[in-house]
Amino acid sequence: QFLGSTEVEQPKGTEVVRDAVRKLKFARHIKKSEGQKTPKVELQISIYGVKILDPKTKEVQHNCQLHRISFCADDKTDKRIFTFICKDSESNKHLCYVFDSEKCAEEITLTIGQAFDLAYRKFLESGGKDVETRKQIAGLQKRIQELETENTELKNKVQDLENQLRITQVHASPAGSVTPKSPSTDIFDMVPFSPISPQSSTPTRNGTQPPPVPSRSTEISK
Repeated sequence: QFLGSTEVEQPKGTEVVRDAVRKLKFARHIKKSEGQKTPKVELQISIYGVKILDPKTKEVQHNCQLHRISFCADDKTDKRIFTFICKDSESNKHLCYVFDSEKCAEEITLTIGQAFDLAYRKFLESGGKDVETRKQIAGLQKRIQELETENTELKNKVQDLENQLRITQVHASPAGSVTPKSPSTDIFDMVPFSPISPQSSTPTRNGTQPPPVPSRSTEISK
């Protein structure tokens, strides 16, 4: 039974896989309570890696290349449980795969260990050519990822420039148009008019008090 896979922080370590097992066991318990069954899978172990297949359709669900597997262990407290950690080729994250086998999990772990031994012998016989090829492929994959990242960044910059250009065109006035000026405000529109009381003094002009206005006599001299 395939309990599933979960991301781990480290590429190896007993405590690392132990935490992953606890997490996936708890998830299985939740699924069982909801009526879901743990899926059964078939394993193909070779010097090239570990394939996880559907037992009926033989469809490959996961293909874990051997050189990406960094850790493999069986649970000493639960003889049915075995795990391995593999680095995902796309996300470069370390994933821990957990299985519950009716057979002894230790035997499966030893089989994976034997696959490593055979792969290492093949490497020695080939004079390291296989590893060099893998290094070249890994280098090319890394360069492709870098170029894709650069392409994405350039696309974002072009999009930002286009957005800024649109904003500038919206705020700019059309060619040949005259921007209307706001009407000038007369000072009398801003200063309220109030009649001058007889007691109030007339404002001075250039600092000089104007001559007093003679009072109009009610009598006419004959």
